[in-house]
Amino acid sequence: MPLVTDPMAADPPIIQVSMMNWQQLYSPLRTGSGPGRADDAETTRAVSGPDSEVRTSFLRDFDRIIFSSAFRRLQNKTQVFPLPGPVFVHNRLTHSLEVASVGRSLGKAVGDALADRYPDLGDGFREFYKYELPSVIAAACLAHDIGNPPFGHSGEDAIRNFFRELGGEGKRRFAAELTANQQQDFLRFEGNANAFRTLTHAFNERSSGGFRLTYATLASIVKYPSDSLNGFDKRRLVTRKSGFFDSEIGTYAAIAKELGIPRVEATGHVYARHPFVYLVEAADDICYRIIDLEDAHRLQIISIDTIRDLLLSFFDQEEGYDSRDRVEKVFYEINDDNQKVQFLRAKLINLLIFRVRDIFMAREAELLNGELAKSLIDCLPPRELELVKRIDAYSVQHIYNHRSVVEIEIAGYHVIGEMLREFVGAVLQPGSVKSQKLRQLISKQFVIRGDPDSLYTDIQSVVDFIAGMTDLYAVDLYRKITGIDFPRIR
Repeated sequence: MPLVTDPMAADPPIIQVSMMNWQQLYSPLRTGSGPGRADDAETTRAVSGPDSEVRTSFLRDFDRIIFSSAFRRLQNKTQVFPLPGPVFVHNRLTHSLEVASVGRSLGKAVGDALADRYPDLGDGFREFYKYELPSVIAAACLAHDIGNPPFGHSGEDAIRNFFRELGGEGKRRFAAELTANQQQDFLRFEGNANAFRTLTHAFNERSSGGFRLTYATLASIVKYPSDSLNGFDKRRLVTRKSGFFDSEIGTYAAIAKELGIPRVEATGHVYARHPFVYLVEAADDICYRIIDLEDAHRLQIISIDTIRDLLLSFFDQEEGYDSRDRVEKVFYEINDDNQKVQFLRAKLINLLIFRVRDIFMAREAELLNGELAKSLIDCLPPRELELVKRIDAYSVQHIYNHRSVVEIEIAGYHVIGEMLREFVGAVLQPGSVKSQKLRQLISKQFVIRGDPDSLYTDIQSVVDFIAGMTDLYAVDLYRKITGIDFPRIR
């Protein structure tokens, strides 16, 4: 099979999308739970059981994520600025916790509005949207970065770059033994798709379903519900990137069927976005834009005056408690600059939560028809959208291209690229003594079969192993396998 590098050669065939239904878009059904088990309360819409009054199915999702080792490892994964450092800045874990906090508030605001808009849809509907939706959005926000490799977005680029530059026998086998979609899983490796895999794949465990999260929570994290071959088409929001690998197509298809999420193309695996995705995305959009400014200020990259100019303008047309005069008065009464930034951050997040709620409710028909082609933040009124674009432009110039950020991106290329070269090499040439030694370093959780027909799953196991590393573990292992550091006996 030929190596595929650009699958988007023509417009995809579009099909008529059926309207989604608020009453079907949530379900406590979990991955790995088969229907028909009388003792499995989690396979039915009615939540029951001895602990249901304390922890509903959707609260369990939050708990399962926050107590997982994959989530804990986010504490040592780069958000933007290098870790660790003398000044505390956000890592992937603190970022995810803050996004979950904003997401919970968004879920509550929208859930209340939906429950009030449709008072005749029954107690179950009201119970979910008024009390459970905040837990679903918070859990999805908590997990939205759980598939990201070390070193921020440069880690994704390093994985893609490695497979694009494969040569010799490795390139031949990659092209011959993997399907076009499987090739794209690596050539266009995507952290969003890897999050879905991390949460749903059993790896080397007997029980299926991975974290066994509810379908409602899992559907809420899939920003780009497309396979890798049909993804990365910038003409549409749902295919801007990919949301699941070839190995997880069946899992997402089962979720989509249960929740009534329609396919939007006659061929391939491309679906409409679940409406809850927009809330998770909005929570992330709000947080990273403001929090990255806060981190840059703590690192003395940008001044308090710049923060003031970028953020205070959002309140120019507000009245009462949020009026510009009142917010600015409190701002100048605060003595500590860091506290000033925290005050503006809290005020702006609160303002944007209610903006997003109003936009979500106003665009309800488009959400249910799968027709909303941009994020909720991009639906802000023109004046506020222009202020958001000002933050974006400033951040690109002064934060995301700061020397320290560029340095860690380059380091990520070297570390991840070299480890892939070693460990993928051990898969492609399993007979050598060095390959056998390298495979001993891979956790038993990631199965390397070495069979003639298992190249795709074996390479996936290597990528799973490396993508799950923390920044420091990746650097430590890189230094040891390259001989820079001599391992110590422990």
